[in-house]
Amino acid sequence: MGFVLSIVLTLLAAVAAYSGLSVNIILVFIFIMAFVQAGIQLFMFMHVNEEDADHTQLGNFLFAAVIAVIIVIGSYWVMEMAHANHLM
Repeated sequence: MGFVLSIVLTLLAAVAAYSGLSVNIILVFIFIMAFVQAGIQLFMFMHVNEEDADHTQLGNFLFAAVIAVIIVIGSYWVMEMAHANHLM
């Protein structure tokens, strides 16, 4: 079930990328799909919802979420800056 949901969310993001919507709406939609897919993978494949060591899993989840947000926002920022400097 988790694998099928991941494939569906990836396809939705790909379809949105080639739609006629504005760039801002496409970016927001892709980011939302990425975070939903990450959550599904954490619960389905990484067994975050198991009751053993709840505090450890919560700490690991928060650390992973912070690192993921930094990577995503940092990557977007680097690509935006490269694109802006290329156009100058």
